[in-house]
Amino acid sequence: MHGGLSPDLSDPRALNKIERPLDIPNRGVLCDLLWSDPDPDIVGFGDNDRGVSFTFGANEVSKFLDKNDLSLIVRAHQVVEDGFEFFCKRKMVTLFSAPNYCGEFDNAAATLTVSKDLVCSFRVYKPKPVNVVTSTRKR
Repeated sequence: MHGGLSPDLSDPRALNKIERPLDIPNRGVLCDLLWSDPDPDIVGFGDNDRGVSFTFGANEVSKFLDKNDLSLIVRAHQVVEDGFEFFCKRKMVTLFSAPNYCGEFDNAAATLTVSKDLVCSFRVYKPKPVNVVTSTRKR
């Protein structure tokens, strides 16, 4: 998924019933799947500083995985310094594939490979060093 969990989605198979293409609404399941974010400091769902969707606690990740007999959620829309970052005791991972995002961040990027045996491995792409411009003009 792109963002995270929604308080309105308990079964991911429900997503198969959504007609496509469509515009993303300002609230609801599709909005949340794009824009919700994990928050280690809350339980349940809370307000999101983005001004859209929710934040969710580790308890919501565990509840969703247990209910749907899943072991991992992979999400990808939040800059993380090392290219990937685990949440909820490795039950969720944020994967970000753009190093030096927008030229404003010093973040690495990462890709994820899942083997036939469901073993996950990451490849990290280090950010390019920030260029320091020095003046060479004579005074």
